[in-house]
Amino acid sequence: MHFTSEPETSADGVTQRRFTLDGVPGVLWQPDGPPLDGRPLVLLGHGGGQHKLGPGLVDRARRCVRRHGYAAVALDAPGHGERPRTAQDERFATEIGQLLAAGRPISAWVARHTAALAERAVPEWVAVLDALAERGEGLGPVGYWGLSLGSVIGIPLAAAEPRVAAAVFGLTGHASQTEAAGLVGVPVEFLLQWDDELVPREGALALFGALGSREKTLHANPGGHLDVPELELASSEGFLARHLDAVR
Repeated sequence: MHFTSEPETSADGVTQRRFTLDGVPGVLWQPDGPPLDGRPLVLLGHGGGQHKLGPGLVDRARRCVRRHGYAAVALDAPGHGERPRTAQDERFATEIGQLLAAGRPISAWVARHTAALAERAVPEWVAVLDALAERGEGLGPVGYWGLSLGSVIGIPLAAAEPRVAAAVFGLTGHASQTEAAGLVGVPVEFLLQWDDELVPREGALALFGALGSREKTLHANPGGHLDVPELELASSEGFLARHLDAVR
């Protein structure tokens, strides 16, 4: 893990550092002062067409640090942010915008493309956890938060990575995700938008049902794909805090 910037500490005591790991750019947030030192870590997965420093994601990272004393990390997903884009990545970004504008669900091609992105991204997240653990600072309990593309990546990650202790998913639901969902055993809070243009309600409900977690909660609200209410973001923050503090 190579840090590419000096620590940037804001007035509220949150330190932000950019890094790269095997060519994958990311950002680490933590309280100013001591290193990770066994504190909980929240992995943040961004949505399709977004990136590791999107305003909403940065706000969630800073809240994790400021309110709970956690660390947080985000990566650019393949084909996003500072990473190279293929012609298919460009098509994906264009098609997502067109589908949202037209109020139509994701196409079979988009589902296949996001599944391929997840296959690449899961080992990258595992490598980040390994690299942080190898720094000798003590890696504490790990949580995951990610909606839409963040869930497409997060579900197989939680299924494969035993260090993930709790997860927030949502805004997704394709049959191709069912097998990985069945292997998820950690507590999950799942967010669903009742009028989601991209993700048919039936698919999201089926994916929630397929999750293998004994403890899972469905939070459904009216509105479209981009209309997740602030109260749900606060709820998911509290959900992760309860579970990460319990195993701290």
